[in-house]
Amino acid sequence: MEKHTQILIVCGEASGDHHAAALARCLRERLPGVRFFGAGGPKLKAEGAELLFDLTSIAVVGFLEVLKHLPTFKKVFTHILRETEKRRPDLAILIDYPGFNMALAKELKKRGIPVIYYISPQIWAWGKERIKAIRRDVDKMLVILPFEKEFYSREGVDVSFVGHPALDSVKPSVTREAFLAVAGLHQKKLTVALLPGSRRKEVSSLLPVMLESAALINDYLPPEKVQFVILRSPSVPEHMFTGMCRAYPRLPVKTVSGRAYDGIAASDFCLVCSGTATLETGIIGTPMFILYKVHPLTWLYMRLMIKIPFIGLVNIIKGRKVAEEFIQFDCAAEKIADATLPLLRDGEKLQALRDELAEIKGMLGEPGASSRAADAVVEFLAHLDRTRI
Repeated sequence: MEKHTQILIVCGEASGDHHAAALARCLRERLPGVRFFGAGGPKLKAEGAELLFDLTSIAVVGFLEVLKHLPTFKKVFTHILRETEKRRPDLAILIDYPGFNMALAKELKKRGIPVIYYISPQIWAWGKERIKAIRRDVDKMLVILPFEKEFYSREGVDVSFVGHPALDSVKPSVTREAFLAVAGLHQKKLTVALLPGSRRKEVSSLLPVMLESAALINDYLPPEKVQFVILRSPSVPEHMFTGMCRAYPRLPVKTVSGRAYDGIAASDFCLVCSGTATLETGIIGTPMFILYKVHPLTWLYMRLMIKIPFIGLVNIIKGRKVAEEFIQFDCAAEKIADATLPLLRDGEKLQALRDELAEIKGMLGEPGASSRAADAVVEFLAHLDRTRI
């Protein structure tokens, strides 16, 4: 009877689910009959993976927020380990989600399951305390940011740079004119996009600040000059947006769901929640400011832990501040509006920001990250087979 390759695959949050699904698709092309089980989201499930739990359903941000869901995480963790012991997969692929996946890697290593980690924990931002655990528990690291390969090589970790998967997926599907028409927006007004995040907690923290900033900008510019569009993640209920927007009946704002890349490309400027969306906005090349706000105790913990001067990925990759960051107590509508207005009044300043961001795309490697990651997995499996002979 033919033995099929069996892979445990674990990811969390919408972005991890997207990357896991793309990798699973590429692996199926190379390994006919491969079977996946683990935890992830609807996109991974659509690729044929057997989901033990949908981790995207409890996406949270911040130390205190994670504590609230700790019993659920422990239950899922235990279930994954129990199924792993029963099925004995050939390999585990852990994708991003470091708080959960690094603990899982430790337990998998104890059980003799080889571990590939795709999309590295950002230990270069949080200090090097985790590097010993990665050296001990991860057999192969697949990284997506250019400077990570040198970092891990220097630390003695087997690592490959595969490029950033966003280069394959971050592509507007329609023209600016078509998006504005569908959204009910004017063709000739400056368009400012608001991207408050893909988690409820992010939206509840940032959308009020973004809307108040938009209202102040709108007050200081002629009515025929500017308009606003909220780019809503489908993972956040629509009622959260309609409720907050009701407080600004005179604000020229529309809400569009599930069209983030089209909306970013059609906009002249964006206010973006810190995270993956900042890099996606940078790849598209739209000027932006980066916003970040969490529970004060979470922020205190982060201030003690973060070892780099920026939190926005575009700034980290460039090694200097390209997009202004409004973090925690500086994430205030008056400060954001005061900084935005001069840019909206000066086309040359906006163009200068576009020129800076244009370099980001080229720094992330070539398209085809998921394909190269799949090649690395197949090569790793072949090496395992050779060593077992």
